[in-house]
Amino acid sequence: MNILPLAIDIASVWNKTWPILMAILFFGLIIGLHELGHFLSAKLFGVKVNEFSLGMGPAIFKKQKGETKYALRLLPVGGYVSMEGEDEASDDERAFCNKKWWKKFIIVVAGAVMNLVLGFIFVIILTSMDKLIGTTQIHSFYENATSAQYGLEVGDTIKEINGTNIYSSRDISYALQRDEDGIYDFTVERNGTDVELTDVHFETKPGENGHNTIVFDFIIVGVEKTPLNVLSTAVLDTVSTARLVWLTLFDLITGHYGLNDLSGPIGTVSIIAETTTQAVETGAGFDMVIYIMALISINIGVFNLLPIPALDGGRLFFILIEAIRKKPIPSKYEGYIHAAGFALLILLMIVITFNDIKNLIIN
Repeated sequence: MNILPLAIDIASVWNKTWPILMAILFFGLIIGLHELGHFLSAKLFGVKVNEFSLGMGPAIFKKQKGETKYALRLLPVGGYVSMEGEDEASDDERAFCNKKWWKKFIIVVAGAVMNLVLGFIFVIILTSMDKLIGTTQIHSFYENATSAQYGLEVGDTIKEINGTNIYSSRDISYALQRDEDGIYDFTVERNGTDVELTDVHFETKPGENGHNTIVFDFIIVGVEKTPLNVLSTAVLDTVSTARLVWLTLFDLITGHYGLNDLSGPIGTVSIIAETTTQAVETGAGFDMVIYIMALISINIGVFNLLPIPALDGGRLFFILIEAIRKKPIPSKYEGYIHAAGFALLILLMIVITFNDIKNLIIN
């Protein structure tokens, strides 16, 4: 009996499977903490929670404990906390709809806050792993650097790129990646004076996704780590990443990016799994994995705060209207708007998921 090929096949399958399982676990952590934020704040304010569910679709595990049913569902693409009176009128004094507006506001915003806090923790870990803390000042240029030929100089502190304020080294990276022609307007501080530099060129190279990539041809100044600058840099980088969500949304609306550039849960899990595999195979460490986790967590937190019906931001919009007019919008009308928004989001998710599957097959 020859069992060696079987053993090799099992090892091969496991090597391909465990990064995906880890990615699903990480993604589940992000979703679980989001829903936990809603759940704990609802319990804090005495709202009756009918169900706490991780995942979507058919339940593979469920248990009733007290007034709340806890469920684990088949598809690891989301989750929800079902509260009494959340989408309809209720006479129960503990119903969500019967609570004061500021309590409802905290309950709704708590999920996104949990994601932002998790992302911030990841950023702190990532910053702590760096040997030096990056600044926004240019230390030196690589040989034959294109940008040095168009006005940038050693010692310049970068303050703006194409009108976007620069607060951290990550801002520089994000700002340069948003443009494909490699031509930028800079505002730098030079010898204590602000200097405007127009049409600063960078070398570009074709990217795998059809977009040009910018060649970063300078090195920024790094400073020694201290607890204070690690914390302050982590705050700035978290804010920078959060701002990137709004900038990317603007780029999507203006046509800079298309639907093919978006990733849903399948694409997200695939990216995490691929990055984890590369980290193990190359021995390069898990810096990039932690960065992607921070990026995803902050993205989910900020995206959920957008004033789009069916998202937390859409509910916050109606709660703010309630605070201004001193009474809530009738539940049925709000329900209609959220239902329409949910239908559009599902349609968008189907399109993005199809695109994720297509990219997996092609790649």
